[in-house]
Formats: sequence, structure tokens, C-alpha cells
Amino acid sequence: MALKTGSQLRTSASGCEVVVIRGTEAEGALLCAGGQMVAETPAQPASGDAGGSTLPVGKRYTDTESGVEVLVVKPGAGPLSFDGRELSLKAAKALPASD
Repeated sequence: MALKTGSQLRTSASGCEVVVIRGTEAEGALLCAGGQMVAETPAQPASGDAGGSTLPVGKRYTDTESGVEVLVVKPGAGPLSFDGRELSLKAAKALPASD
């Protein structure tokens, strides 16, 4: 599934929601807590987000191999993965020193 920039994705496996910052035409599925993330509202909302790490709001996650980058807009259980690879937390850029 190709990911389009600006898409808001969610899954029934977690309460987490993300927005795609950098999409890709590469084939693969974006997963969160083991469930595929889709643009439609999930049939059954997540109940409790048991297990896994919690993904905090406002953090960006990337996959260096495919170039996918997503922004977490609603917290929930993780982890996030694309095409079998776990996404890594993107580090903030250091601000220039002011002298």
C-alpha cells in the first residue's frame, strides 16, 4: 500500500493516530501494535491499549530505508513498523548556538 503525504491513519489494534509527513510509493503496510493502519475509521475502536510501548503525541517516526515519516497526533500503544521494520524516533535538530 502506497502512503500519501497528509493521510491520517488509525487502527483498531491501538488508539494511536498518525499523519503521514513523507509518503512513499514502496509496497508495504504501516502497522501499529500489530494492526494495519488505514484511513477509514476502524470497525471496532481499541479497548485499553494493553501492552507495548506508548507512542507520545507530537513525536515523529521514520523508516530510513523507505523514507516514510509519520507524526503521532493521538497517543496509543505501539510500536510502529513499515514493511516489517520498526520505525525509529526522529531526533530533534540542534539549534544553533547564540553567542
